[in-house]
Amino acid sequence: MRALALGAAILVTSTGHAAAGAGDWTRFGWNAARTNASTAPTGITAANVKKLVKRTVQLDGTVDSSPIYLRAVPVAGGTHDTFFVTTTYGKTEAIDAKTGAVLWRYTPQGYTSWAGSYQITTATPVADPSRAWIYAASPGGTISKLSVANGKPAWTTSITRLAAREKIAASLNFDQGRVIATTGGYIGDQPPYQGHVVELDPANGTLLHVWNSLCSNQTTLLFPASCGASDSAIWGRAGAVVDPTTHQLLVATGNAPWDGKTNWGDAVLRLSPDASKLVGNYTPANTAELNSTDADLGSTSPVVLSPAVIAQGGKDGKIRLLSVARMKGTAPHKGGELQVVSTPSGSDLFTAPAVWRGGSGEWMFAADGGGTQAWRFAGGRLVSAWKNSTGGTSPVVAGGLLWVYNPGGGGLDVYAPKTGKLVATLPAGGGHWNSPIVVDGRVALPEGDANSHSTSGVLDIWSRP
Repeated sequence: MRALALGAAILVTSTGHAAAGAGDWTRFGWNAARTNASTAPTGITAANVKKLVKRTVQLDGTVDSSPIYLRAVPVAGGTHDTFFVTTTYGKTEAIDAKTGAVLWRYTPQGYTSWAGSYQITTATPVADPSRAWIYAASPGGTISKLSVANGKPAWTTSITRLAAREKIAASLNFDQGRVIATTGGYIGDQPPYQGHVVELDPANGTLLHVWNSLCSNQTTLLFPASCGASDSAIWGRAGAVVDPTTHQLLVATGNAPWDGKTNWGDAVLRLSPDASKLVGNYTPANTAELNSTDADLGSTSPVVLSPAVIAQGGKDGKIRLLSVARMKGTAPHKGGELQVVSTPSGSDLFTAPAVWRGGSGEWMFAADGGGTQAWRFAGGRLVSAWKNSTGGTSPVVAGGLLWVYNPGGGGLDVYAPKTGKLVATLPAGGGHWNSPIVVDGRVALPEGDANSHSTSGVLDIWSRP
């Protein structure tokens, strides 16, 4: 592989096209809006979930995120139902969903310099609509376009000028012909770094637009030390969320200065679909307090509840409902929440809530370290439906069941979403931010914690006998 050119692609090949797979799970959160709620049948029900058979696959690293899945794609000279994962040190692996065999591994340039160190990624890859490529992140601050067939890169593009400080923590997204990524920082908030949103041309990896949440008047990749402010990480698990109505991007930032002009720490931000400009914003009235107490508003990403209302959780144990209309424009908008509710246990929210439009209205599910909770969303407000004291990572609704991984070693809990009744618990080891996907009669869940700095890990796959 040729040396990286900052903000430019290094190798380009043509793209192939194939029919979209009805059984695919192409990104974190299932769709570009990150609803975490699949509408596809899974073949797994309350009646057969306890009969699932578990297979454990050994990986060349910890996957502190979620897998993605493509049904019946050409890989390694055959046709395979395939899971794809990216490890914390940037190895991306293709795994046969039926046998657990590793079909190929891609190792990014620079791997040996990061392996075992603090420099990691926790980003879930995203599949190209053609189903011939996936896009994956590395601790070197790069995004690579990898062939589904053999894992070979078509291009690799850097999205930071200081990878040792700017981390690709959040999952990648794809919408309207653009690859979407965000940057944050590492544990301890070691300056200088700035959270920013980038969009890449999938054909050749060219940087199309950059929007910086600090020094936002600058529209290119910053040398972090050149900006007078630091931090404002965009690190929520879902990263950039795509509003399904407008295709505008929604992101939330962590601790940093906020002036409502060019510095947007502890804020919810709405960007144009091409990430070229700010079109809406919100920050709590106590934004200075959040900054000084390390209570990041952006510990999770925004959640689209309706075209008029979004929700935003935070490290202060609160979930805020926000009016889209009130956020509109570049003038600063402070306070004015529609509603504020507690997180399930009143603790930090580091996960991505799920929004399910079931047969009886709309629901939101969230989990934190001490509980899991369901709300009905009606009349522009959240109304609690049920709650328990079992912690979890990002909930997933699939096949009419609610799936919540308890990373403390409690396994993968399966609930009836409307009542909270525990249907089953699938055995699994401990983890951190890992979350499952449920597709095509299979459940896939990685185990392990990125902060253990391990160069090995496992992927659990359950399937029908």
